[in-house]
Amino acid sequence: MSRPAETTPGPGPVTPIGSFAELLALPGVAEEVEIRSTVGVCALHGGGLERATEIVAREVAARTGSSYYAVIQPDGSRRHLPSTLFLPGVSDALDAFLYRVDTVLSVHGYGRDDDFWAVLVGGTNRTLAHHLAGHLRGLLPEEYRVVDDVGAMPSTLRGLHPDNPVNRSPGGGVQVELPPGVRWNRDHRDWSDHDGTPRSEQLDLVIEALAAALSDPPAGNGTSSP
Repeated sequence: MSRPAETTPGPGPVTPIGSFAELLALPGVAEEVEIRSTVGVCALHGGGLERATEIVAREVAARTGSSYYAVIQPDGSRRHLPSTLFLPGVSDALDAFLYRVDTVLSVHGYGRDDDFWAVLVGGTNRTLAHHLAGHLRGLLPEEYRVVDDVGAMPSTLRGLHPDNPVNRSPGGGVQVELPPGVRWNRDHRDWSDHDGTPRSEQLDLVIEALAAALSDPPAGNGTSSP
């Protein structure tokens, strides 16, 4: 399938940063946390880095009564810290979130010129991953591929490392990687929910699918009811 004519603009280069403490100390970087049920939803690279990911995490958590955590960078900030370096003992908010939850859904965004349409469903809790993938397939338009075979994903996007916060809880977790085509509003030529831009239809469908899946989890997947 060809890439849409209304492509996303170049968002600027991503630059690495050395530690979680350095990231939190940057001007304008903010954490959000809500402690609710033992199911957690998070967005570690929200705001300017992976657009609209915190929108998805916040909305899914609110709809399902799940605990919620996000790190949100301001517009113009594209500093990348690998998920494995979001270490304990640095942020009271992240520590409280991870102490509360048994299972985690972590929402990320990615962009690859060779694959604009694939939603990747990784993480170590494969039972829950397949369950979430089924809900996504049931709602997203056919142009989007939902991939839950970790062997078919780029190794850096599989979300399987034990130090990744998505996998630190007792029940493991699921890492969902959303391509730009899901997060970008083609009609308004901007990111969903950014600076007054309406949310794209496909992003609403992702939120609906993830919320429905968490509200009716498969038996024995390590999650607990709210």
